[in-house]
Formats: sequence, C-alpha cells, structure tokens
Amino acid sequence: MKDQQQVEKPQQRSDLRKFLGKEFFIVKRNLNWLFGDNNFAKVDTKITYDNSLIMHKSFLLRPLKDVEMYLQYNKVTNLKIAIKHINKVVIKPGQTFSIWRLVGRPTKSKGYLDGMTLHNGKISKDTGGGLCQLGNLLYWMALHTPLTIKERWRHGYDVFPDINRTIPFACGATLSYNYIDLQLENNTGKNFQVNLWLDNEYLNGEITCDTDLKTKYAIYETDHMFKHQWWGGYTRHNKIWKKMTALVDHSITEELVTENNAIMMYSPLLDK
Repeated sequence: MKDQQQVEKPQQRSDLRKFLGKEFFIVKRNLNWLFGDNNFAKVDTKITYDNSLIMHKSFLLRPLKDVEMYLQYNKVTNLKIAIKHINKVVIKPGQTFSIWRLVGRPTKSKGYLDGMTLHNGKISKDTGGGLCQLGNLLYWMALHTPLTIKERWRHGYDVFPDINRTIPFACGATLSYNYIDLQLENNTGKNFQVNLWLDNEYLNGEITCDTDLKTKYAIYETDHMFKHQWWGGYTRHNKIWKKMTALVDHSITEELVTENNAIMMYSPLLDK
C-alpha cells in the first residue's frame, strides 16, 4: 500500500517554461468558458435572502515574516476591487459559481496593485496578489453549506508557522488567474447568495439561502502530523471532515472533505 504521507521533492522548472505553461492553461480555460456548457452564477443586487448559513471574517493586515507591509496594504486595495464583482452573486440550482469568471484578470489598468504571492513556497509579488485570502474565506464558508466544491486547489506549501490559527490547517484555497480557480456547484433545489464586504480590520463574508435548511455544519481535522521526508524536508498532513447535524431529528452525517499533504518551508522543531 502506498504511503499517503510520502511526498516527492518539488521539481525546479525554468521561468520560461512556467510562463508558457501558465498562459497555455489560461487560454484553455478561456476556451472552456466560451464553448463549455456550464451555467455560471451571476450577481443580482436586487435579491436578499434572510437565512444566514455562515458568517466568517479574516484579518486584513496580519504581519508575516519577510513580507513587507506595503504588500498587505496593496492587498486590501486588490480585495476591494475583486469583491465588487462577486458581492451579491446568486447561485441558483444547476449553476456554478467561479471566482475568476466573475472577477476577470487582475491587471494594473483595472487598478490592481502588486501584492504578495507564493511561487513554489517562496514569497514573491505580482499584480493582484493577495486574492488568495478571498479564496480562503469563500472555501471555508462553502464547507458550511450543501454547495458542492467543484474545483478547489490546495496550497502545496506550508509557508508560515501557525499564529493564532482559528480553523484547521489547510482549509483554504489558492488562486491563480484563471486556471487555478475556486468553483462551487449548486446541486440542490435551493438558492444561495454570497455577500462580501470590508471594514477597517477584516474581510467579511456570509452565505445566505432562500430556505431555512435546519442543518448545523461543523468542520474538523484528524490525523494531523509532521513527517520528515527521505529528501530532507518536512511535510505536514491532515484530513478535513464535514459533520452535518439535522436539527429536526438530530441525525448526524459525516464525510471526508479532503486529505492535505504540504511541503513545509520552516522546521516544525522551531518555536512558533
């Protein structure tokens, strides 16, 4: 039986190959949008649903090691621009919500600034950087709903030690225009809406529904561990589970959401 915690040493590719590969997948996704048969969700500011399924918020200006604070302030600008295209989106039965389909390509001409990005576990910067915070928020909220995660990409690297972590490790979603997307599919008979806003400290989000689902959701982790790999590095692992409790008869259903394996960019033996 294959060791599920065995992680291969990451490969190094040339900058040219990475650029050409990225542009290839961007074009491929654009063609899928043009000629595919997906029914994508749209923003509808006239609709408001009263049944709140989850509200969550994440701190905007969190000091990080080796990350200049101006990149964090630029991230706030990038988030303000992006959420204007997503706030109040309604996901009807049979529809798919896609972050990049609504946001579009982040460019300087649209007002996006350089923000922090991660490439192969290393800190960098790029136009529109920091939007992964939006992907993280939306993914965490979606886990607390009956929406189906159609597309989600895990962070392949664990870059920063835990600092005041409030949710399980690896419950986020990385983004890169447009082929690394977060997509949610509505396979229910209900309508859902995503609400997003910023205040002075937080990126805030809420998912509402046109019906009281009478269901309580809880997300938890098991099998959390660090492992020393044969090639010298450390990796981090866990399993994420979703627990659904019906409030009518108190029946409980649990399902495995995902299993995470990430390469650590710091030693687990260091003080955090």
